Amino acid sequence: MRFSIGIPRVTVQRKMDLGLLLAARNTRTRRPSWTVLFLKGYGVLAQEIPELRRAYVKLPWPHFYEYSKSVASVAYEREHQGERAVLLATIRHPESRSISSIQQIVEETRSEPILTIKQFRRALRFAKLPGPVRWLLMWLGLNLARQRERFFGTFQLSVYSGLGAESLNPLTPLTTLLNWGPIEEDGTISVRILYDHRVMDGATVARALARFEAILNDDVASEVKQLPGEETIMTTSKTGTME
Repeated sequence: MRFSIGIPRVTVQRKMDLGLLLAARNTRTRRPSWTVLFLKGYGVLAQEIPELRRAYVKLPWPHFYEYSKSVASVAYEREHQGERAVLLATIRHPESRSISSIQQIVEETRSEPILTIKQFRRALRFAKLPGPVRWLLMWLGLNLARQRERFFGTFQLSVYSGLGAESLNPLTPLTTLLNWGPIEEDGTISVRILYDHRVMDGATVARALARFEAILNDDVASEVKQLPGEETIMTTSKTGTME
């Protein structure tokens, strides 16, 4: 929160028709989560659009730094010591991973005991440090390009659509945050990118969202069709033959 508030952040939203991706997903008996599909698609998108892999950092002097690959920072709500807490974990290079491998990472991070996950243990230890020490370490981590990628990632994903709600103005210290609302039965969905205006402008993001829709309905949908577990739905016609 402390480092997110000072960023000149703007939101661009697009109403997408993901009917092709929805149809592909519905053919699987074990359907990949929407989080996984969006992670894969955004990784592919960021490889095409370098601005999505850039960051404004202040050390050793203020400049833009462009990463060769994406690192996703995903927010998970977990219970710890009787309280619900939001913890972040990174997924490196989602564009180079299969949908199945991303699904496995997400499922393990959601279900494994908190203290068995290295990034969660580190976050809990960090939270115990005095405020001024935390602020200094975070400032250094966010403004040293290599450390920023390692500890924070290049983009963040935070979504509540599974609860039937959507967050319109989430905060992040990263260059972009990907967010979407509930998906309708016909495949329409509101998708938004919140971006650091120092790094790019709204027209770049608007074009990126249009391309993102195409990637989800093409590249990602094609990979989903190749996943194991196809469910062939057969119906009986009036003549008694199977269709």
